[in-house]
Amino acid sequence: MRALSASELLGVWERGLQAEPITRAMELLSEACPEMDGDSLSGLTIGQRDGLLLRLREWTFGPHVTALAACAACGERIELGFRSADLLGPEPALEASLAMDGFTLRLRPPTTSDLAAASHPDLARARVELLERCVLAAHYLEAPVETAQLPDAVLDAAERCLAEADPQADISVAVACPACGARHAVAFDVVSYFWREIDAWAVRIFRDVHTLATAYGWSEREILALSPLRRQCYLDLVGT
Repeated sequence: MRALSASELLGVWERGLQAEPITRAMELLSEACPEMDGDSLSGLTIGQRDGLLLRLREWTFGPHVTALAACAACGERIELGFRSADLLGPEPALEASLAMDGFTLRLRPPTTSDLAAASHPDLARARVELLERCVLAAHYLEAPVETAQLPDAVLDAAERCLAEADPQADISVAVACPACGARHAVAFDVVSYFWREIDAWAVRIFRDVHTLATAYGWSEREILALSPLRRQCYLDLVGT
């Protein structure tokens, strides 16, 4: 994986404007990981994918992350601040097993391609579709059983088992509310967060390109090829 140039990042932003979050994540990694083909990228577990995105986000915007969250108890807005490296977890287990109430299951953590395939509008059906892809084998008292026939309690346990196998797939940040003192965990979606940063950056870069092109007659390509420091120096000279 490598860092993206300003021109490459702007190209990803343009291609991802009307795309779903899954596609945006794949666009970013496809550009940053030329050594991996599409099947390899979509075959990463969600935790592996998000780990790569966290590293790419740090290379793009730095190690510090700031965000806002609402207290689940009183609704107070809480400002969060941490380093992206703090969110990096262990590598996922390639397989997991579950034994419960006579049922035995072999599972593997879900991948991006699994999430894309399990896109049924009925959430209950989508849940089963995802588990059908992640359950490698299921038996009841040694007799094979279909995933759709598993009891809800076993499906719930299977989901917990998969979450434990790939902990980075569900990133959360512990917070304490300064207003009421309540402590709880806040989910952190690196795909959405990173994309919001890219979107805000794109708005700024277009403004900078317009300013420098107007002042110096340079092309977009020439302006984007400048380092951020040199670009800012020229902007300072034209009074921006």
